Amino acid sequence: MTKAIDCLINVHFGETEKQPTWMLKVRDDYFKGPESMFAPVDLTELLDEMDEQGVAKAILMDNVAKPSTTARKFVEAKPDRFALAMGGVNLLRPMPALRELSAVVADLPVAYAVVGPSFWGDGQYPPSDAVYYPLYTKCAELGLPLCINTGLPGPPIPGEVQNPIHLDRVCVRFPELKLCMIHGADPWWDIAIRLMIKYENLHLMTSAWSPKRLPESLLHYMRTRGSTKVIYASDWPVLKMRRVVPEALALDLPADALENYLYNNAHNFFFGPKEEH
Repeated sequence: MTKAIDCLINVHFGETEKQPTWMLKVRDDYFKGPESMFAPVDLTELLDEMDEQGVAKAILMDNVAKPSTTARKFVEAKPDRFALAMGGVNLLRPMPALRELSAVVADLPVAYAVVGPSFWGDGQYPPSDAVYYPLYTKCAELGLPLCINTGLPGPPIPGEVQNPIHLDRVCVRFPELKLCMIHGADPWWDIAIRLMIKYENLHLMTSAWSPKRLPESLLHYMRTRGSTKVIYASDWPVLKMRRVVPEALALDLPADALENYLYNNAHNFFFGPKEEH
């Protein structure tokens, strides 16, 4: 039977009565999604879909500045099935948010912190900028993985800051930091692959990507020297597990590489022993 960890799930959309315009454009123009994409989430229905697709655990998006009541309620109800991903760190005034991040990590099951360079500061700060350094330092100290959006974003906002090449300097300066590129790396897949070959601490998550749309260069890397580097995620409900898990199972991957992609890589990277520095 399929066994998977879904590393990026959004249960907070339904907490907002009106989504920002850019979110509506992503739904309507980019993913051609239904209006129900932003509806409140029922715990039982989510667990049913997870069980149906063999998803043993899911990581729910949360925010240190605006905590998701739904995500934290789900974690409290099913701590064996859910963990949190914490975004919302104000990198221009970082200390209060980093104190809150440390407190949440101490109290709740947090799998990783997350930041999207195109989605704050008008997209003017690449990940190599010093404004990120307090977050990098704190995550390294906590042994907490950090996920960073890479690839051109769907909304009509500046995307150059999400070129994976900006992580080259980060990996050099913070070799202790567990880093993961999320939402793929289009159109810079080859740069992302080359960086993962170069840096042991760098991984990639295919959240928001239909597995059947993944480029052959990435699949070749997963079959060969990158079998432990690429991590599955859906970005549910943007892409439903009922769609992406079957697509993943249909990929031209050896059984061990597929098992790593769906489960082992996430388990080792996000839920393995934390090494504090």
